[in-house]
Amino acid sequence: MKIAVLGATGQTGQFLVNQALQQGHVVTAIVRNPGKLGVHHDNLKVVEADIFSADSLKSHFKGQDVIMSCLGFPVTFFSTVTGYSTSMSSMISAMREARVNKIITMTSWYTEPNSGTQSSYLIRFLLLPMIRGILSNMYEMEQFLQKTEDINWTVVRPPGLKNLPASAEEIHTHEGYFVPDGSGNPAGSAIGRGDVARFMLSLLNSNAWVKKGVAITTK
Repeated sequence: MKIAVLGATGQTGQFLVNQALQQGHVVTAIVRNPGKLGVHHDNLKVVEADIFSADSLKSHFKGQDVIMSCLGFPVTFFSTVTGYSTSMSSMISAMREARVNKIITMTSWYTEPNSGTQSSYLIRFLLLPMIRGILSNMYEMEQFLQKTEDINWTVVRPPGLKNLPASAEEIHTHEGYFVPDGSGNPAGSAIGRGDVARFMLSLLNSNAWVKKGVAITTK
């Protein structure tokens, strides 16, 4: 397939690009700083674009089969996080102009404001308040996609991320904001970035999670 990847220089994005190339896909990495992507391959094209501009993105989207986003934006205590929702708005506009109708993007567990009530004390009262600005904007982006009827979107929600390559472990899924165990409590707390990339690429040939958000984890 022909895949355009946003966030390709990030830690998860690099796993995604490498695995996609290994699987024989043709990848266009859309980046802000081409020098940060230390990958060279005959099936890889690296282009520079503004992720907040549909006009900047649309020429790179033309001819693609799917758009994949591993974009991430940092916590900031001085301003509101808006990168997820504003970049997605630009992406969807560019997709419409380029006539591409499939996007797979990554957010996180616990984006919905009340979804963390069954998590551990440490996560509920320390971690989630620290990253709530990011989770809130991810949730805003998810809500935007749910109103986007003409695009086949999938939101992949991993828990905490470890900088590990893909494993052979089974990936457990759940339509929701975390993967529950037998008691309904969150099962697992982190997943390797390589496994997130592996799962996202598995969706290229599946319609199982189209127009849905899917929480994932390994056990």
